Amino acid sequence: MREGYQGTGPGAITPDGCAVELYSRLPVRDEPDIIAAAVPAGARILELGSGVGRMTHPLLERGFTVTAVDESADMLDRVRGARTVCSPIEDLDLDETFDVVMLASFLVHAGDQEVRRGMLRTCVRHVAEGGYVLIQREGEDYHTDLPRERVDPSGFTTRILSAEPVGDGVDSVRAEYVFPDAIWTQTFRSRSLTKEQFEEALAEAGLRVDRYLTGDGTWVRAVKR
Repeated sequence: MREGYQGTGPGAITPDGCAVELYSRLPVRDEPDIIAAAVPAGARILELGSGVGRMTHPLLERGFTVTAVDESADMLDRVRGARTVCSPIEDLDLDETFDVVMLASFLVHAGDQEVRRGMLRTCVRHVAEGGYVLIQREGEDYHTDLPRERVDPSGFTTRILSAEPVGDGVDSVRAEYVFPDAIWTQTFRSRSLTKEQFEEALAEAGLRVDRYLTGDGTWVRAVKR
């Protein structure tokens, strides 16, 4: 396990506390539509932190070619129809470039700044000239107004229970997912980033914001500086 990360519940748990079976159950929302609207049709996409393929599979259905990267072999075993690579994101070097590199799931908020820097360097290393890096950020209230919960129409409840400071601007966040037949929890470390801090982190890696793709600013299209 990565330091500060933990998960509980049935089935395999990844180094960052994610439960493979849980992520196999989570529904797809509007993310594939946001991505498809922001990149060229048929683009070659490098998906960093693909998990079980929750977004991989809808992107394949939309005609994209996807290389799915995750540090968990158990997660990648659930991916179908895409090339898969098992590796920590910050260590990845495929010696090739892609039209689009995608860093979703709030990974840019990694508590360890060196891990975040490594992830962004991986994005820069793998995006082709003229290509795009798509990044998913946390919402502004992610670490406040807790606990809060959301009942999904499909019948499960997601709760963000707490976000406890552990120093240096990092919170230990605890989440709970309650299904009729199982409960999973995940504890992970997350660093809040204001819009200015986020853009500074991109600039440090050699990227700049091209466009905020959603009204809440949680999806961003970046390009090389």
